[in-house]
Amino acid sequence: MRERAERLVPAAPARRGRGEKTQAGTGADPGSAPPSPARLPIVGGMALNFVLDPPVDRHLRDGVLALWTDVTNAGGAVGFVPPVTPEDVRPQWVQHLAAMDEGRMRLLAGYDEDGAVAATAFVTLNTHRLMSHWVWLYTVMVHPRLHGTGQGRALLAACEDAVRGMEGMEAIRLTCRGGLGLERFYASCGYKEVGRVPDAIRVGEGEYRDDVFMLLPLN
Repeated sequence: MRERAERLVPAAPARRGRGEKTQAGTGADPGSAPPSPARLPIVGGMALNFVLDPPVDRHLRDGVLALWTDVTNAGGAVGFVPPVTPEDVRPQWVQHLAAMDEGRMRLLAGYDEDGAVAATAFVTLNTHRLMSHWVWLYTVMVHPRLHGTGQGRALLAACEDAVRGMEGMEAIRLTCRGGLGLERFYASCGYKEVGRVPDAIRVGEGEYRDDVFMLLPLN
């Protein structure tokens, strides 16, 4: 897996108004610890350092795998139903890595003050010629220990800034699992619900959830 160039997107305490940019910086060498740009104050006393296209090294691979497992086992709606082990999650993570290597997907990773991977969002480019002006956002995760500290909003703000920096992008789309209040959270961050497929997600025998489509216009 090739290593990718880094671009830093510092966290923000809350979602900024549209059109307001995040200052970009320069990343560290691939073999070094995650970079440490100036942190901004945030609820809970911790700010994550967001890095677009971090180097794909063992630290990242193991960190995302552990994060994905922890989020799922805490009840997070990120493609699985708990309980899971890292080996359950690994095949999906490998698919993401392949898409990143092929340039179809870009990772925004959030590192905590100890350098651990504590948040992710995967920006996926459209290959259809008529849909290249918007992106999908997949596998949006913040570690459970950081819930309630504003890091989810900071992650989405960093995603918005990152996508605004991509030429020609006019919107972000994502889907979320119904029944958990996620659509209300995304709505509070500027997204609007644009569609819903009832009972599209089966989380257990006879137990279904809606698949909710959310959109954030960037213009």
